[in-house]
Amino acid sequence: MTADPRPTSYSRVTLARIMDVGDANLLGNVHGGVIMKAVDDTGGACAARHCRGPAVTAAMDEMVFEEPVRVGDILTTRAMVNWVGRTSLEVGVRVTAQRWNDAGEAEHRVASAYLVFVPIGPDERPLQVPELVLESEDDERRWREAEIRRQHRLAKRDEIRQGRAAR
Repeated sequence: MTADPRPTSYSRVTLARIMDVGDANLLGNVHGGVIMKAVDDTGGACAARHCRGPAVTAAMDEMVFEEPVRVGDILTTRAMVNWVGRTSLEVGVRVTAQRWNDAGEAEHRVASAYLVFVPIGPDERPLQVPELVLESEDDERRWREAEIRRQHRLAKRDEIRQGRAAR
C-alpha cells in the first residue's frame, strides 16, 4: 500500500545555527565536514518528512564550497525533495551563511548538494516512496535535472562495476 502523494511544499525543511569555535579550524573557518553534516541532517529531515519515517543516506553528489563560513556566522540549510523513485528520493540542499555582524545584509551562498535517501522500515529494508506532486515550473525543472543526475550516478556505478569485474 502506497502513502498519499505529497506536494513539494509538504516536506521542505530549513535549519539554522550559529557556528562556534568547536566547528572551526585554526584559521577560524568552519570545517567542511561540519557543513556536510548540516547538509545531511537537513536533507535527512526533509526525506523523513516526505516519507513519514526514517530514511537513510544512500549517496551525496559532489559538494563545492563557494565561500568560507566563519565562527559566528549563521549557517542556514534549506532542503526540498526534487525527485522520487520507487524506493529512493533525491533531496537538494542549499547552504547559505550570514555574517554575525551584517544582519542587514543578504545571506551569501556557501554550497549546494544533492543527496539520495532510501526510506526504511523496522526491518531496515527499503520502503516505497510516496509520489511527489510538482507545484511549479521550478519543481518541474528540478525533477528533470534530478533525473539527469540519477542517470549519471547509475552510469558511473555500472562502469565502475564493469571495470572491477574485468580484472
